[in-house]
Amino acid sequence: MNTHIFSELDHAHMRRALDLAWLGKYSTSPNPRVGCVIAHGEQIVGQGFHVRAGEPHAEVHAIRQAGEMARGATAYVTLEPCSHHGRTPPCAEGLLAAGMARVVAAMRDPNPLVAGQGLAKLAAAGVAVQCGLLETEARALNRGFLSRIERHRPFVSLKMAASLDGKTALSDGRSQWITGAAARLDVQHLRAQSCAVLTGISTVLADNPRLNVREINVLRQPIRVVLDSHFRLPEESALVQDGGATWVFVLANAPTRLAEYDNLRVFRQPENTLGKLDLHWVCETLAQNGVGEVLLEVGQTLATAFVQADLLDEIVYFQSPKILGDTARGVFRLPENGDILTREADWHTVSVETVGDDVKWVLQKR
Repeated sequence: MNTHIFSELDHAHMRRALDLAWLGKYSTSPNPRVGCVIAHGEQIVGQGFHVRAGEPHAEVHAIRQAGEMARGATAYVTLEPCSHHGRTPPCAEGLLAAGMARVVAAMRDPNPLVAGQGLAKLAAAGVAVQCGLLETEARALNRGFLSRIERHRPFVSLKMAASLDGKTALSDGRSQWITGAAARLDVQHLRAQSCAVLTGISTVLADNPRLNVREINVLRQPIRVVLDSHFRLPEESALVQDGGATWVFVLANAPTRLAEYDNLRVFRQPENTLGKLDLHWVCETLAQNGVGEVLLEVGQTLATAFVQADLLDEIVYFQSPKILGDTARGVFRLPENGDILTREADWHTVSVETVGDDVKWVLQKR
């Protein structure tokens, strides 16, 4: 397979497929976001994207739209067409039946059920197959899905709202509202793109958050995840009472309770020799249960714990022009590092933008 020589037209059609895939940013979990464009030269005859798990894949929508015009065309797909029977038929077979002459994939599917077999099936049937066009962009599109498959843990983002002097709450714990309405709306989009929103029991007890998506329309809500070693989640809390999916992670010897609530799922840590939850076990368990992207909405203690466990992939830092003062709570509580000024930073800036009166700073681990 030729992975290097692509025309400007190939690039243009794949960019369109990537744009289509991104339309599923709020809804495809636990499936990957995938877009497909079918074209004869410059003419696009079919296009589509995967909307949600259990429904037709991107290739199916594009083939249906193309109809007979699919025969002899080129299909541009952001992820290798599947080759196995799941809740939907294999897309590789669908492309063959449609009479596709050429298939260009942005990247191979690392899922062991596919892992090159889809492209191999197409090539064996005489279809011209190429792979690797705009692969970097395709990987970024599905960072959670890829992390779950390749690293066996989710892609973890930490959302923080802090003042100009780096404080996240007053000394008594109050934090509403450090940032403005525009930044809070942006957080709704972050939640919607995530498979799960994770918090700690201290935040639940202090704020009774809902952690759901509001103000924007979505096809599915993220799972709410609570780290609650001793299972103190109040029965009257919004996370219990509103009927949305809530997963609670507890220690092995935590009490058994709230079993009558069908929306609650409890995960017990097999061993608790240290008397606290193992964040690596939490992340591995989330991945095993289909969670690819996790948004942390936590306080200083858990934020610090995820940093120390080296489980953070991204920080989305909203900074307000407010000043809270010396006694307010900081973002992290880490021991002083004497060589931090002389060595390279652990994080690099991905983007900086103003959101209302606040600044949104996105950083990722080097």
